[in-house]
Amino acid sequence: MVIVSRTNSENADFKLLVKELDAYLKITDGDEHDFYNQFNNINVLKHVVIAYQDLKPIGCGAFKVFDSHSIEIKRMYTRPEFRKSGVAAKILFELEKWGKELDYDTAILETGKRQIEAVTFYKKNGYYIVPNYGQYIGMDNSLCFKKEFKYYEKG
Repeated sequence: MVIVSRTNSENADFKLLVKELDAYLKITDGDEHDFYNQFNNINVLKHVVIAYQDLKPIGCGAFKVFDSHSIEIKRMYTRPEFRKSGVAAKILFELEKWGKELDYDTAILETGKRQIEAVTFYKKNGYYIVPNYGQYIGMDNSLCFKKEFKYYEKG
């Protein structure tokens, strides 16, 4: 059974999972890794979700406030052996729920075009492609997504 837990970036399990994520991204992002990595400082993340199975951390995600009505989903990762089992969807759902509880009505995020599984996952979970925002403008490898919560019940 998978249990999701809310925490923050001080959590040791989160730090461990982020190290695994960064190692994976270093390979998929290639030469662009340093550019993307500068925007992934976890010290600013106050809203972190970790998925556990048998008390072991198996996935994580986080969000930070983007503007007065939007959160930005960050640091989504599921260990390879748990992918395609619904873990990432549980993490994302909990992040969205938390965002709604704090009265945000939109989530945005960026992922790389080379991360085919991530692109498919976000589309499957109601996100749609939008023009690149902020630091991702002009980055050919970046795909930006958005999901509006206004059509969903709060809580």
